[in-house]
Amino acid sequence: MLLKRTHTCGELTGADVGRDVALNGWVDAWRDFGGLVFIDLRDRFGVTQVVFEPEAGAELQARARELRNEYVIGVRGKVAPRLEGKENPKLKTGAVEVRVVELVVYNASPTPPFEIDGPEPNEELRLKYRFLDLRRPELQRVFVIRHEIGQTMRRVMSDQGFLEVETPVLGRSTPEGARDFLVPSRVHPGHFYALPQSPQLYKQLLMVSGFDRYFQIARCFRDEDLRATRQPEFSQLDVEMSFVEDDDVMTTMEGLIAALAKQFGGEELALPLPRVEYRDAMERFGSDRPDLRYGLELKDLADVADQTEFRVFQQAREAGNRIRGLCAPGGGAKYSRKDLDGFTEFAGTFGAKGLVWLKVEAETLTGPTAKFFKPEVQALLRERFDAKAGDLILIVADTQAVTSQALSNLRARLAEELKLYDPRAFHYSWVVHFPLLAWDAEENRYVAEHHPFTMPLPEDLPLLDTDPAKVRAQAYDLVINGEEAGGGTIRIHDSAIQSKVFALLGLSPEEAEEKFGFLLSALRNGAPPHGGIALGFDRLVMLYAGLTNIRDCIAFPKTARGTDLMTGAPGAVSPRQLKELHVKLD
Repeated sequence: MLLKRTHTCGELTGADVGRDVALNGWVDAWRDFGGLVFIDLRDRFGVTQVVFEPEAGAELQARARELRNEYVIGVRGKVAPRLEGKENPKLKTGAVEVRVVELVVYNASPTPPFEIDGPEPNEELRLKYRFLDLRRPELQRVFVIRHEIGQTMRRVMSDQGFLEVETPVLGRSTPEGARDFLVPSRVHPGHFYALPQSPQLYKQLLMVSGFDRYFQIARCFRDEDLRATRQPEFSQLDVEMSFVEDDDVMTTMEGLIAALAKQFGGEELALPLPRVEYRDAMERFGSDRPDLRYGLELKDLADVADQTEFRVFQQAREAGNRIRGLCAPGGGAKYSRKDLDGFTEFAGTFGAKGLVWLKVEAETLTGPTAKFFKPEVQALLRERFDAKAGDLILIVADTQAVTSQALSNLRARLAEELKLYDPRAFHYSWVVHFPLLAWDAEENRYVAEHHPFTMPLPEDLPLLDTDPAKVRAQAYDLVINGEEAGGGTIRIHDSAIQSKVFALLGLSPEEAEEKFGFLLSALRNGAPPHGGIALGFDRLVMLYAGLTNIRDCIAFPKTARGTDLMTGAPGAVSPRQLKELHVKLD
């Protein structure tokens, strides 16, 4: 028998005293005081205390004593005020209780492998029993935030004239970008669909079709190595607009970001958001997604190096490498020699062959290499970094890529350890004008920095023929607290330019036509200027929910190895299924 609930477990208050109610939920805790049995009844809306009194009968009390954590029950009774001094101000329902006259046990439960309201269990156990893990109130709170973010996105986009359109999940594999998940076709032997890495081509075709403004909260799939902020399947807010330039797309999205910041970050954003040139971001912060909640800017030290006899610096200069550093306020006073050796090892994980450290004292610099820096050079270093006594200077001499990687990661680590920012604060910015192409030495060809459909800056178009490596793209990334929260570009709408870019990527005209003929045909048939962006939906939820692991904001995530511990996916299939799909395993 089902007791039809009249209220959730999170809504009864003193105003309901005297009312007959029915509640359904899970036993969160139970306490037996001999004459009275207390149960904390939980659903996703909250917790209500229910009590089984002697007046309700010995049989009902006996049944109540058989209840255990995570039993699913329904109760009917009368709302009463709690005894004076027994109120729980932490709960919305903490002033009342329900005195039970009827109990229905819908389902028993064994002792769960971890306490729902206890300490967080290890991740492997959580993912194996995800259906229990998702009962935890702190995790359910995340999915309330996720739902509300999705609703805000749909409202703001609709209010700005965007249409929500669904695009195919089964598409064609493309040669650029991350590795595709492939789906064999049963009716077309030897042919495969690809799950979408994004709806990129379809949303461009919608612009050619005259839809003008499109959005979709889309599921996307990428078969790539995972990390804390990545999953093989994920969601993104996908957006495309016609007759726009890059500034139009960014301005439009700032309206949405401002709405999200106000609702979930509790702040009024000053618009427009700061815009940082890609080259400046890489030079000043060593990263194309810099966290701007704090300074710690990187400084070039080539001129300083030229005034020293330090052989490491001289060799770096002779090899045409960079010498760059940063200064951590208070780091010299905080960190021991053991700590600094640890920093050297940490920098080494990003390719650095060494790390020069100098502690800033009142009158001099100290450290194993300080003897190589004459007093006038030490003064120049102090001036370059505006260094004060107690600070710490860290220097890496290596290639552009290594100095950027090592110092940007040291920068993030130092800022966290030295508490240089408020972890609850948000900083939003755009990084713009990325390179259009990157050289892949292994494949001996150019590859697209974003994707092969990105429009160069108008002033750089001639460089496609003369110096492709210097071409800048009409590309823009939204960065929040050092995380890439979204990225977009203005697309190529001219088939001739698109063909030229395909050629630079190593595609012959025949290959381009075979793989992208439908796109080239669309571009020849009245394609408007258009551009768009995709915001990482899961990543935004992670940021606004104050999480550090993206798995905590996805209902049924995969592990770092791409497995589902709960269902056992990916799993084996039968020989019959393989035969139907014309697939043989090697």
